[in-house]
Amino acid sequence: MMRTLLVVGCVFIASCTGVPDGIRPVTGLDVDRYLGTWYEVARLDHSFEEGLSRVTAEYSLMDDGSVEVVNRGYDDEEGEWSVAEGRAVFVDDRETGHLKVSFFGPFYSSYVVFELDKAGYQHAYITGYNRDYLWFLSRSPNVSEAEMSAFRERAREEGFDLRDLIVVDQSPLPDP
Repeated sequence: MMRTLLVVGCVFIASCTGVPDGIRPVTGLDVDRYLGTWYEVARLDHSFEEGLSRVTAEYSLMDDGSVEVVNRGYDDEEGEWSVAEGRAVFVDDRETGHLKVSFFGPFYSSYVVFELDKAGYQHAYITGYNRDYLWFLSRSPNVSEAEMSAFRERAREEGFDLRDLIVVDQSPLPDP
């Protein structure tokens, strides 16, 4: 019985760090250029981000070669900032946009960069281990309609269901 639970647990953990069928992580990733602040422009919502606006992700390189991840979002209902700190490591090599990220100890989930503006590192499309996870990140809190249309088109081509896509409010907070 214990062996069965161990096998099932290992399969579950491994499946959370995979790549959705047909999705290809970007290659030629320059980690140093990817570091810094990214704004979440759009997402498929999940409980860990539900109700959050003004979401950002800050990436910085750690001494051991992993990437520190600090996600921030404003919870309008609570009137306060929510912060989640984690650690990401490359699944293959540092030039492939497939990382596994953990916010909860030994439990990892995929972070797959499947589109990246390699010329300017100004936008990125991210998914998780399946097509229920999707993010559009940008170096700017606001993007043009053309950029949003390109994101939607690519996401549809890759098989994402965009009916529940949330465009994230990145407007400044009102004065108290």
